[in-house]
Amino acid sequence: MLFEAGSGDLASIGRKLGCRYLVQGSVRKADNRLRITARLVESDTGVALWAERYDRRFDDIFEVQDAIAMSLIGALEPNLRKVEISRVRRERPNSLDAYDLVLRALSSMRTTMPTGAGEAIPLLEKALVLEPYYSAAQAQLARCFQIRFSRGGLNEADRATAVHYARAATRSDDATALGAAGLVIWFADPDFSDAFEVFHRALSISPSNVVALGNSAFAHAFMGDGKIALQLAQHALTVSPFDTLIAHMAIAVTELHANRFDEALRAAARAVEANPSFSVPQVLLTVALVRLGRIEEARSAAERVLNLDPTFTMPVWSVTVRKNPAVFDPMAQAWSQLATCS
Repeated sequence: MLFEAGSGDLASIGRKLGCRYLVQGSVRKADNRLRITARLVESDTGVALWAERYDRRFDDIFEVQDAIAMSLIGALEPNLRKVEISRVRRERPNSLDAYDLVLRALSSMRTTMPTGAGEAIPLLEKALVLEPYYSAAQAQLARCFQIRFSRGGLNEADRATAVHYARAATRSDDATALGAAGLVIWFADPDFSDAFEVFHRALSISPSNVVALGNSAFAHAFMGDGKIALQLAQHALTVSPFDTLIAHMAIAVTELHANRFDEALRAAARAVEANPSFSVPQVLLTVALVRLGRIEEARSAAERVLNLDPTFTMPVWSVTVRKNPAVFDPMAQAWSQLATCS
């Protein structure tokens, strides 16, 4: 017997459990197939924020369970983040707790540029005053200082502060914080080798964590570990088709290194679509276009890079990502080729 709760029932359940959001669903069986529906519902209003339907064979119920769980984890996390950011923007209460401060900071950080990072830093610092060991705030503060370091003048104090907060975040068991901290360590710590141990810890805790998957894929791609990078990136896209930016960037880097330039162009274009205000996907797009001999299009893409980040140069970018010259140097050569093409 199936039961569909009305909005009043959901509100009551939400109050009883202390939950702002509920997952609601149903299962139907016909012969050897299952149809499973799931919805993410705001308990106070009964409004569905996300919905999906899954059709599966009934051959192995445990495999079905694992597949649904992975899909839900991947899909719910980014949707909840977007909804919570919108909620905080709407309410703007006089007194914010640490979680709300982190969410407001995430909203400012979406451009991944120094201006947004500068807006987010005081919010995250206030969150850490409220919760001194809050790993999410530590990891995002590390990201902010790393963004300021890499795109705001290569200030040594910013680099050291980024590493400090990233290392602090690695003391937690929060897979998302670990995934973010691992990438900052890889970017900014001269002793970056244990970044991959941090990624491994994150994925041991939550194998479907899209932040850890995507960030690890990106780092592996620039290390030249193409097979691992593609596996991680494809897994990230499978479990969360909503947070695609860094997975597509990892694929683009891997395909560039493998001289598969059409595939690199497609991945870079998808990364641009995922975040048009971020300069790095445009850089990867430019490089792919140069490698394909599409020079005029590459020039247009390069102009977009400099419009987004007037300080961009390959030597500056190399400070954070040139971990394997065999991967990075051909990109730099392609960029410089634009200046020599008539």
